[in-house]
Amino acid sequence: MSTPEAGVIFLSGLVNSGEIKGGYMDLGLLGIFVTVALAHFLALLSPGPDFVLVVKSAIKNNGKNAVGIALGIASANAVYIGLCLVGMGAILAASVPVMIALKVIGGLFLMYLAVQAFRARKSAYDSLEVDDPYASMSNKTAFYKEFFVGFMSGILNPKNLLFYLSLFTVVLTNEVGFVFKLTLAVWMTAVVFFWDVAIIFFLSKRKVRSQFTKVAYYVDKVTGAILGVIGFNIVKSALVRQ
Repeated sequence: MSTPEAGVIFLSGLVNSGEIKGGYMDLGLLGIFVTVALAHFLALLSPGPDFVLVVKSAIKNNGKNAVGIALGIASANAVYIGLCLVGMGAILAASVPVMIALKVIGGLFLMYLAVQAFRARKSAYDSLEVDDPYASMSNKTAFYKEFFVGFMSGILNPKNLLFYLSLFTVVLTNEVGFVFKLTLAVWMTAVVFFWDVAIIFFLSKRKVRSQFTKVAYYVDKVTGAILGVIGFNIVKSALVRQ
């Protein structure tokens, strides 16, 4: 998932405006569903490390392999959604050592991905020619590796946990049944997956991809730099606050 602040701000605004009273909307379950779904989608629209990884994978791999990173990200989100659903999310979020560990490990992981991007040579990107499906696969990544990167990116981002925790505590109170919560959880997981897949297949279109492949080397370096900066800031914020 991308940075969740937009969704949290949206929810807070509704609470303060009186649209949500005591965590329960006057409009009933349909109103709750629309509110949470909209807040969740706003968070997806805000670019973050997951979005950067999806773009990187889309320009380096064919659509099938790149879907692995979307599945990994969605699976990580599903884990946090499930933890919040059963009440474990609040316990994890309240543990300062756990949150610090997640931030440090997550930040270091993003920095590692940045180093990998900077180490790649320009000649390695010659295999990204869209007109030759049998071109060298030296710079492409296997499906399971993309899944692993996506999953690790999502699971090591504590903002994902905090965002879903805010949804399940601010809006979904005990007055809302478990079946409804489970339905919403499945919906949010599916939206994360299909949103990332949509981005991947948009970038996989012949016309779009042909333009990207011309600058793939530079795009990879820029996205690598972004990931490195994000990772460094995450580690710094985790350590400085102690």
